[in-house]
Amino acid sequence: MIEKNVTAGGYQTRMLEVEGPRPEHPVVFVHGNPNSADEWKPFLERIEGKRRAIAFDMLGWGKSQRVDGLEHTADTLAWFVKEFVDALGLQRFDLVIHDWGAIALVPASWRPESVGRIVAMNTATLWSEYRWHWVARLWQRPVVGELLNATSTRFGTLQMLRQATPRDGSLPEVADEIHRYMDGGMKRAILELYRSAPPPKLGELGALLGNIKAPTLVLWGDKDPYTQPRMGDYYKWALGGDVRVEHLPDAGHWVWHDRPDAIDKTVEFLTAE
Repeated sequence: MIEKNVTAGGYQTRMLEVEGPRPEHPVVFVHGNPNSADEWKPFLERIEGKRRAIAFDMLGWGKSQRVDGLEHTADTLAWFVKEFVDALGLQRFDLVIHDWGAIALVPASWRPESVGRIVAMNTATLWSEYRWHWVARLWQRPVVGELLNATSTRFGTLQMLRQATPRDGSLPEVADEIHRYMDGGMKRAILELYRSAPPPKLGELGALLGNIKAPTLVLWGDKDPYTQPRMGDYYKWALGGDVRVEHLPDAGHWVWHDRPDAIDKTVEFLTAE
């Protein structure tokens, strides 16, 4: 696995990459909040040699550049995904998304012919009927969100994670990844993102998703406290292509930590003829 820096839209971020066939048509993994490209390492390790695959840090998260004065809104992140893809000169790619990685569907809807296949796992749903979970609602409140971030510790994160994934053995790994990069810039980016995306804005962001005709696999952990099973079914009518939804009743928000076979399902879907 190669780690390198990439400049996209004038800003620097980190990219993880593995080599494989069809280098001109890679798989692009887009992480959510409060994660980084690191969350995709198990997938990259499994798909290496089978497909070229790339994961990168969203601007404000992971090892990406911290930019004073830049507002990390949902629109900004959608723009940054587009700039990242353009910086690599990708004309065709597949997408794997988790949580806020769903924002990558926005630039995909602008250029739908570029997208080959999609795998979606417990994403934020770009739908006006989506209702934010309790942690998000705290982040959205002035002062309260700042206090929550200021007092956030690895121990506190572990306690919150216990409700999000049934298999406790994976929790320290997730908490370590989150706190590895949790500096002031990332905390500010989190608040700006959630405050930029009330339900009406989510509906606006998803308005063109029907343009996307790519075959899609949705792997949805039904024990996720941050979203509802019906939000996985949303993709059946929101996207314009063939969509297969698999509900995993024993998995939570980080699906693959509870169901490691989700990694195999993803790789098989992306490497099928």
